[in-house]
Amino acid sequence: METIDDIRQLLLISNSTLHGSGYLDHAEREIRDFVGGRTTVIFVPYAVHDRRVYAAQAQERFREMGLSLTSIHDVSNMSRAVDEAEVIFVGGGNTFRLLKGLHDHDLLSSIRRKVAAGVPYIGSSAGSIVACPTLKTTKDMPVVQPSAFEALGLVPFQISPHYLDPDPSSTHMGETQEERIMQFLEENEETVVGLREGSILLVRDAALVLKGPTTARIFRRGEKPFEVTPGSNLCPVLEKVVAPVVGFA
Repeated sequence: METIDDIRQLLLISNSTLHGSGYLDHAEREIRDFVGGRTTVIFVPYAVHDRRVYAAQAQERFREMGLSLTSIHDVSNMSRAVDEAEVIFVGGGNTFRLLKGLHDHDLLSSIRRKVAAGVPYIGSSAGSIVACPTLKTTKDMPVVQPSAFEALGLVPFQISPHYLDPDPSSTHMGETQEERIMQFLEENEETVVGLREGSILLVRDAALVLKGPTTARIFRRGEKPFEVTPGSNLCPVLEKVVAPVVGFA
């Protein structure tokens, strides 16, 4: 099993808003600890159509945490903005729209380079999915068509955020999230982490730790799904978890 890159730092959040709380309230403590003494954040807002409103929301929330946030859609030289970033935050919304924005503005390679160099990356919901090899485990509608499904590949497994367990009392006859993940594994090799509401994956100091109040559900091809508990280091569970970014320049 390959070991985690000691330099890489990722905070992958299942959801931006938890029931009964405000935007990123449930993740504030983890975000504050994660960024340390850094003070500036570059924000990628492409998962939402109205980027101006989304950026204003993120700016206000990060200001409350003592951080200055600039949205990348407001800068003239996006590549330089990423190169100069202390922290990168990719927000949630529609994953197809987000990935199309990353492709259209040629941001994939520059973000990969910065994360490989140790710049902290925060992803929420769709922003967590695009940290994976592809967007194939999103539940979103393809409201736009990106040029490819290839995402950032910061981790070699897939995340399925907002994971919901099957409800035995439901009369809905469509596929459950678990059934859709199993369909993914019929065609793909990557392990999938079902990340429930309020859960966070932290990559730091050669470890991948599950944070938050709930267990996560792990899906691997040819195996029965199983649970991992909060506080667990998932490296022994997920083979080749965070090797150096593979196959990408």
